[in-house]
Amino acid sequence: MFQINAKKLGFAFGLTGALIYLGCMIVMITAGKEGSIIFFNSLLHGLDTATIIRMDVSLTEALLGIVQTFILWWLIGACIGVFYNVQMKNK
Repeated sequence: MFQINAKKLGFAFGLTGALIYLGCMIVMITAGKEGSIIFFNSLLHGLDTATIIRMDVSLTEALLGIVQTFILWWLIGACIGVFYNVQMKNK
């Protein structure tokens, strides 16, 4: 029976989430407000992001966002690992 290391899976999820967050930051820095709106509107199937995109994000707020994103996705990944392991034991 294969068991998933829940902590390692959580770390992989958390790191992936943080990288996606950093990617969003890079898009916003390089594309500017109008380019970001175009990018995120096309990514979100035409959902209009013009009213929710805010360009005046402080460095502290951005760093806190990366940490929060990592923690949230770490918890999601760890839960998936634990749930998988529990289901495999019940077979």
